Amino acid sequence: MPKCVAIIPARGGSKRIPKKNIKLFHGKPLISYSIEAAKSSKLFDKILVSTDDEEIANIAKEYGAWVPFLRPKELSDDFTGTGAVVAHALEFLEKQGEEYAFCCTIYATAPLLDKEYLIQGLEQLKSSNAHLAFSVTSMPFPIFRTFKITHNNRCEMFWPENFSKRSQDLEEAYQDAGQFYWSNLHNTLKDIPFGQDSIPIILPRYLVQDIDTLEDWERAEYMYEAIQRSKS
Repeated sequence: MPKCVAIIPARGGSKRIPKKNIKLFHGKPLISYSIEAAKSSKLFDKILVSTDDEEIANIAKEYGAWVPFLRPKELSDDFTGTGAVVAHALEFLEKQGEEYAFCCTIYATAPLLDKEYLIQGLEQLKSSNAHLAFSVTSMPFPIFRTFKITHNNRCEMFWPENFSKRSQDLEEAYQDAGQFYWSNLHNTLKDIPFGQDSIPIILPRYLVQDIDTLEDWERAEYMYEAIQRSKS
């Protein structure tokens, strides 16, 4: 079995939802769901949380994650991307003499994450020459019939030639589900992440919810509760 590491970025400075990564979601810190999904998948040699926040670090450890460092300030501002954070963690591991074949970046804000899709992502990536396998979901409406609102408060279609077409005749579109991103560390990315070097792992829409606002948070809690009821 090739060695796999999970990296969960979890910055402490959330603005719109203060302390979002450790705010209680159905009685548990939000980040705990990502850690537990990674643990239950039994795929990972280590589950590393990269954070700049002592409180997040302590809670992550409590739920079984490894927090070997506190992220430096230059990688903890509003403008630092996930890629730089993951690269920093991989560099740390390399300096420790630890080599991994696959890395899975898991967002700390994914309480609907299902281990089966983590497993599916690794299996599909292992049997391909792709660099990336990541969670996606279908758009809830045809993007080819969308429009913008102009500066004078009027409507303007992006693709007016599609106005008279039936929805079912338009090609289905997909979006990043924002849950996990598997990387084959032995393959280099030759295209953009949403391109030819990437395998989409399709999630049903009821398992996908961005959590950027309090309204998003409430919707995610309702969705989680409904999923748990359906399981029982």
